[in-house]
Amino acid sequence: MRRRPNPAVIVVILIFLVAFAGGVTYFIQKYTPTDETMDLNEYFGPVGDNEAILIIGSGIQEQRAVLGNPEAGLSEENIYIPQYIVTQALNQRFYWEESTGQILYALPSELVATSAQTEPGSEVWRKDDTVYLSLAFVHRFTDMDVVMNTDPARVAVRTAFENVTMVASRGNTAVRYQGGIKSPVLTRVPMGEKMVLIEELEDWYYVSAKDGCVGYVRKKDTNNPEIETETRNFQQEPYTYNTLGTTVNMVWHQISVREANSVFAADTQYMGGVNVISPTWYSMTDNSGNISDISSADYVAQAHAMGLKVWGLIDNFSTEISSFEILSHYESRQNVIRQLIESATRIGLDGINIDFELLSEESGVHFLEFLRELSIPCHKNGLTLSVDNTVPEVYTSHYDRAEQGRVVDYIIIMGYDEHYQGSEAGSVASLPWVEKGIQETIAQVPAERVINAVPFYTRLWKTLAGSVTSEAIGMKQAQDVIRDNKVETYWDVNVCQNVGSFEIGDSTFQIWLEDNQSIAEKVKLVPKYGLGGVAAWKLGFEDSSIWATISENLQG
Repeated sequence: MRRRPNPAVIVVILIFLVAFAGGVTYFIQKYTPTDETMDLNEYFGPVGDNEAILIIGSGIQEQRAVLGNPEAGLSEENIYIPQYIVTQALNQRFYWEESTGQILYALPSELVATSAQTEPGSEVWRKDDTVYLSLAFVHRFTDMDVVMNTDPARVAVRTAFENVTMVASRGNTAVRYQGGIKSPVLTRVPMGEKMVLIEELEDWYYVSAKDGCVGYVRKKDTNNPEIETETRNFQQEPYTYNTLGTTVNMVWHQISVREANSVFAADTQYMGGVNVISPTWYSMTDNSGNISDISSADYVAQAHAMGLKVWGLIDNFSTEISSFEILSHYESRQNVIRQLIESATRIGLDGINIDFELLSEESGVHFLEFLRELSIPCHKNGLTLSVDNTVPEVYTSHYDRAEQGRVVDYIIIMGYDEHYQGSEAGSVASLPWVEKGIQETIAQVPAERVINAVPFYTRLWKTLAGSVTSEAIGMKQAQDVIRDNKVETYWDVNVCQNVGSFEIGDSTFQIWLEDNQSIAEKVKLVPKYGLGGVAAWKLGFEDSSIWATISENLQG
């Protein structure tokens, strides 16, 4: 006799089967990646019929590229990018010269000028108030990779090829909008194709794909990251540098009137070890770029007889001029350059030293263009071009020492005025402050073309009734102050200077000495960091024994 199935058991089994099926379904749903694709029009944002989305590196630009002829489709000749985006993100040397309506591009041996046209089809297109450059024009002067795609129309540009961290796809790898397998797919990367790694997460990589999509890939779907430097075929005329071939030991010679050139022999009679002298001969005098010139061929001849190179200095110190007005106009820039080169070749100069100080932020881009344009005739005439810069600070970033260093022969750090007339009392150039300035400069400019300048002066600080004033005094005068006031100085290891103070009546005086001991410590930084040399401000402030101190410590 058969036994009937127990209804309760059947119910339990059915419940188990349903639960199992539900669990399997849940497991599949939870752990199976979605194939849902994201609408790229939603991802990139709206784009007009005559536009293309512009991606530079891993950044989607808010400003769109423009198509010269919407019906012609995507090509480098038909895609136009605003000039300001080009200079900000691709190549800063495309300089818009408003006064002539041209894009200027400075190569080491020539200045290329391309006029803007009012219709597309040219290399430079001026539409309304915006200047556009064709992508083909930009590519001619810029090492970059360009990938163009449709649906939506977009162009992805990459310019970083050195020490880039890449990951390669192991298969048809999904790049997802967010870091999760249920996040929609932006694009799929075929096996072996590389993506730029932006950030590494626990199980995911945040990457930039070649087609401009930026998203997440699973680590297990890629090979391990590798740092790569890509071999490039791009060729452009390189800059060469007219350096001395030996360590520079330079001093500035302040000349204020033409007659002062006659004291050259007297001012240099005790000087030793110096191989470059820089007389302050030139100044800008008006906004048209005219300059004053008190140079002397006889001075140069005497310097050459002593084995010295002569780098004539030009400054922008006149209160009657606007540096912005001069630097922002082609004609005034070229006027300055013509006069400098004519004077240099006439009297036999070996170099030109640029000392433009207190430039406004808006002047920065024009100053760089001035240096590019000046470097061309300098190098054609065998002149060494050097530029004086303050110790780097955030508020002087517009001087762009890195770009200067690509164009000129030497960057000179004016390693002084840490404390200055009007500041609180303190050292003119404490060693930690000087060293920090060197470190931050050589992070941007090759050390062998960086010169650090030291002060031959100190400041005597006076505090009276809470008011602080100071005066700059030379080395001998400073020692006279110490002797005459019987000041006991001590070596302050924090600033690497001899420091002293004294009182006269209700006034308190303080001094941080620049002497043989402090200058020695600063000069030692030259061999320590492999710098191009040392400079000093200024001839006449020194004690004659300082020359031996510099020479002894300059070579390490």
